[in-house]
Amino acid sequence: MTQPLIVLPLELIFSVANTTALVAWSGLILLKRTPALCHAIQWAAVGSLCVAYAVLIQLYFFAVPGGGFGTLAAVQRLFAVPEVALAGWIHYLAFDLFVGLWIARRADAMGFSRWLQAPVLALTFLFGPIGLLVFGLGIAARRVWRRPLPGGASA
Repeated sequence: MTQPLIVLPLELIFSVANTTALVAWSGLILLKRTPALCHAIQWAAVGSLCVAYAVLIQLYFFAVPGGGFGTLAAVQRLFAVPEVALAGWIHYLAFDLFVGLWIARRADAMGFSRWLQAPVLALTFLFGPIGLLVFGLGIAARRVWRRPLPGGASA
């Protein structure tokens, strides 16, 4: 790609995307999780990040010679283009926030303390799959601890 298809203020898009995610994560962790808050996070924050991602992908992804997902070198060619790297970052922000919202809703429904949820959500915000893994391990541990002991005794 020799010249950009259109000139986009990449730093501004980056800043707005990061701010959108940070505000949504702060609300998810710190505020009372009303249906209105969850819908706002899902549709306004995650939705706007998805739209930004879709626009960047449509404009730039297919214009990178030799770029793709078939080899590590092809992926590196994609992310060497700033617009595609920004799209990749927004992809992380959108998916991690969506997963965090799913975790929060499931954890609330299962009766997990907000104090236990906060570090899991923080991990999901910072390191996506690690937060999801910790949440899954928490569910597994809860199921093990709540099982009756052999012979009818309880824990």
